[in-house]
Amino acid sequence: MDRIANFLFEVGMLKRTPRSGWQFLAGADGESVADHSFRVAMIAFVLSRLEDDALDADRVLRLALLHDLPEARTGDLNYMNQKYVRVDEARAAADMVDGLPFADELAALLEEYRREETLESVVAHDADQLELLLQLVEQRDAGVPSTEGWVPFVLKRLRTEGGRKLAQSILEGDSSRWWFDRDSSWWIRGGKG
Repeated sequence: MDRIANFLFEVGMLKRTPRSGWQFLAGADGESVADHSFRVAMIAFVLSRLEDDALDADRVLRLALLHDLPEARTGDLNYMNQKYVRVDEARAAADMVDGLPFADELAALLEEYRREETLESVVAHDADQLELLLQLVEQRDAGVPSTEGWVPFVLKRLRTEGGRKLAQSILEGDSSRWWFDRDSSWWIRGGKG
């Protein structure tokens, strides 16, 4: 049990590991790898419901949940960092799961995600990109203009029809629309009658 407890402490590092790409957008709010991974998992759940019935939705969710787990050891390298730094993510993943009773399962899932050869891994990768797109639109709506330059690259990475359709809806949307219904008179006096 000590090995499992240590693994869970290590997973907690993702809450304190910043997503490093946001430093390039002046005025953009940052997020942690854990923040990102949670929404990736939720998007994976949604995308798995939009895909073929042959898709293993549970596997997609597990791939999405674990996709950035090695970053507890490697940190998050943005695209600029990746031009110059090579990370041995396979080794980080192997070391991270070593000695765990479910090590083989975690290692296999992380390897499947890295290879992008199964439909489930492709859907999980689309979920990862859609999370980035959502964050870009939120930043755009908050007044960070340089987000628009990133959008075409995110769209080119999407490989599923469901992912592309959802991306279009995200781009055409307003990140505050879910809670701020501008057509409602409620906003005049709130709950004060």
